[in-house]
Amino acid sequence: MSDAPTATALPFRDDELADFLVRTSRTFALAIPLLDEPLRREVGLGYLLLRVADTLEDAAPWSRDERREALAAFEALLQEKPGTDAGALSREWLARRPSENAGYLDLLARTPTLLASLDALRPEAGAILRHFVLKTVQGMGQVLAGASEGGLLKLGSLQSLRDYCYIVAGLVGELLTELFVLDPRLAPYAPNLRSLAPLFGEGLQLVNILKDARQDRKEGRVWLPDGVQLQDVEQLAGQDLIAAARYVRSLFLAGAPRDMLAFTTLPLLLAQATLELLVRDGAGAKVSRAVVTAQMDTLHAALERGTLPEAVEALAGPVPGGP
Repeated sequence: MSDAPTATALPFRDDELADFLVRTSRTFALAIPLLDEPLRREVGLGYLLLRVADTLEDAAPWSRDERREALAAFEALLQEKPGTDAGALSREWLARRPSENAGYLDLLARTPTLLASLDALRPEAGAILRHFVLKTVQGMGQVLAGASEGGLLKLGSLQSLRDYCYIVAGLVGELLTELFVLDPRLAPYAPNLRSLAPLFGEGLQLVNILKDARQDRKEGRVWLPDGVQLQDVEQLAGQDLIAAARYVRSLFLAGAPRDMLAFTTLPLLLAQATLELLVRDGAGAKVSRAVVTAQMDTLHAALERGTLPEAVEALAGPVPGGP
């Protein structure tokens, strides 16, 4: 299958897509299965397309220019430019082995299947995924332009950190929001959701950066700028998670379906628990499986009652115009 040209590749089966999510993600592997169809497939496919982009951007064995060239080739595939061959490109990438993660490499090998799956989505959803994944890939190329020739990347200010977070996570928040507001019930709430979506993504990404700071530094990525206090980044992440809680509550007040509420609330709960742990214990701290299970139980119990978890309501603060 990996050798087939895009035109003859078949879309992922549901079980194949689910397997790749488990093998290539952490939080999203827990959250995406909470969605009903067609969102489950659309969001899952969006994640996998972005995982390909991440793998090319983070290809530690490659030089800066090799990574940028690979991202440009992936961009051409997404734009369906004549003469682009997904099978040939994926074989070329694999021959140069951008990662030692077996799940990432297997996903690269299935690039033709990914694109066939994208083409098979409902047209409005496919257009949303293509638009935002393209913006992300183009943004990653621009970020890499500031790396050293060997590919070492170091951000220099808090604003450059925020700019990076927008490219790799804020745009994801916008992508998800556009999929959500295809539901006519949510369309009237679109302006508020769109205003909060980039901050939701930024908050989750900042927590991940704080959590993975030591490993990233070993691999040549310094996302936490010199001269910026760790407490300032933690404070910014905390403010973003308040916006995320307000996003979730806006969905709730709009009458969003339970699956959508579960999908958006779980990453927020885990990010908040992780941030509290990081503030207490420092970089590298991770929530335990027991905490993940407890948060999921809390979430499902609240949704079963027809409410949001108390932690989300407390984080979001008073409802504007409420008593």
